[in-house]
Amino acid sequence: MPVDFKYIVVGRGLMGAAAARHLARQADGVAVIGPDEPDDRKAHEGVFASHYDEGRITRTIDPDRNWALLANRSIGRYGEIARESGIDFYREAGCVVVAPDGSDYLERTGRAAVSLGVETSLLDDAGLKAAFPFFAFPDASAGVFEPRGAGHISPRKLVKAQSMLAERAGAAVIRDHVVSIREEDGLATVRTAGGLTYRGEKVLLAAGGFSIAENLLPQPVAMTVYGRTVTLFEVSEADAARLAAMPSLILDVPGIHIYLLPPIRYPDGKFYLKIGGDPADLVLRSDAEMRAWFRTEGRESVRSHLQRIVAGLVPNMTPLSISTAACVVSFTESSYPMIGYTSSPAIAVLTGCAGTSAKSSDEIGRLGAELLLSGRISEQGYSTDFTPQFR
Repeated sequence: MPVDFKYIVVGRGLMGAAAARHLARQADGVAVIGPDEPDDRKAHEGVFASHYDEGRITRTIDPDRNWALLANRSIGRYGEIARESGIDFYREAGCVVVAPDGSDYLERTGRAAVSLGVETSLLDDAGLKAAFPFFAFPDASAGVFEPRGAGHISPRKLVKAQSMLAERAGAAVIRDHVVSIREEDGLATVRTAGGLTYRGEKVLLAAGGFSIAENLLPQPVAMTVYGRTVTLFEVSEADAARLAAMPSLILDVPGIHIYLLPPIRYPDGKFYLKIGGDPADLVLRSDAEMRAWFRTEGRESVRSHLQRIVAGLVPNMTPLSISTAACVVSFTESSYPMIGYTSSPAIAVLTGCAGTSAKSSDEIGRLGAELLLSGRISEQGYSTDFTPQFR
């Protein structure tokens, strides 16, 4: 039976677009299938993605060395991606991780950074106050600060850059979404919502949280998808200028587990400071539940929780408006991305963001491409093999 493509990547988000770029640079016959961002989210009936946004933290510093290495290798290619695409998606604002002084979290974060040769500084309570006067951290806090190779990215622009470079390298970009994947006669058959069918020698499912949807895999992935509510604080041009030296922040102290991004200019021309960190989980168990969730503005209870935190953490900022948005995160049993084959040798999976993979997506996508090209992932310094788990 003839094939339409040698490799088909299903999903054109952060991981899928990256995988398509790496595949197309090394092989012919590559396609990536995934829709553009919808014009009207509330009226949209198709699939969604969490990259429809302008801000994600990027940094190497992480208490888990595997995640630190995934990030470090991705960040090392940001310049290449930006130059080749002409799309500026990264701002080097630095990143600080703050936790109770002497905590194991900070110890492990520092060790992982040292093992990768990343420049950091350890700041005590007084050091934090001196370095970041716009923050009011809890007493007896300390922080690990990464000044270079860290800050924030626009996930929306990164996906645009990856898609452009994949297409330029020869990949077919198909703006549709997939409703079923099947192995038939040793090949993978992909059907789209638009009623088209494509056959490929290998398919890589990289559909984010939507990887749990029915009819995409021989067995469901062992992955839990959670709805998350992010809160955006509109700030004035004057406040944005005053806070221009603010780094990205991860704060992990008793009662507060959040990330915060400095003011970023959004497509509407306004500056927004973004915070995330739901105090309680909301599990989304199906494709239908995820679609319904994305059409909402998230949970009011989370907005109230995050508003209280920002009022205490950035006390001299007066927001012009406060808004919220819905997104999702997906967690695997290993807490790492799943990169491997299903029970079908024609169908592989690349998913599981753990709420922290946007910054690392180029390396995760490269590993997905390596899986298809070589049949396996070599060790390359990781202590995990990213083996998928299924229900």
